[in-house]
Amino acid sequence: MNDLEVWRIKIDEIDLQLVKLLNDRARYATEIGKVKLTLGMDAYSPRREEEVMKHVTANNSGPMSAQAIRRLFERIIDESRSVERIYMHEQKKQKRP
Repeated sequence: MNDLEVWRIKIDEIDLQLVKLLNDRARYATEIGKVKLTLGMDAYSPRREEEVMKHVTANNSGPMSAQAIRRLFERIIDESRSVERIYMHEQKKQKRP
């Protein structure tokens, strides 16, 4: 096995970990959606999203830039919010007569 193959295997392993973690995050977003429904809140929380951005960029040690991390998390948050909204919509639809 050459060096390229070794590094590609390592990346493949990380990719699988990322998929698992992203799905865990989406499941947690559904749980947050449950709480928000109970509290009568909307799925979109700009203040919380900005807190997440500050947290992840402040804890970034590179080599990715803060801007790159921000772009990635914008997408991650958008997809998590979508999962949350779909869950909330389905729950509201089920409660209608």
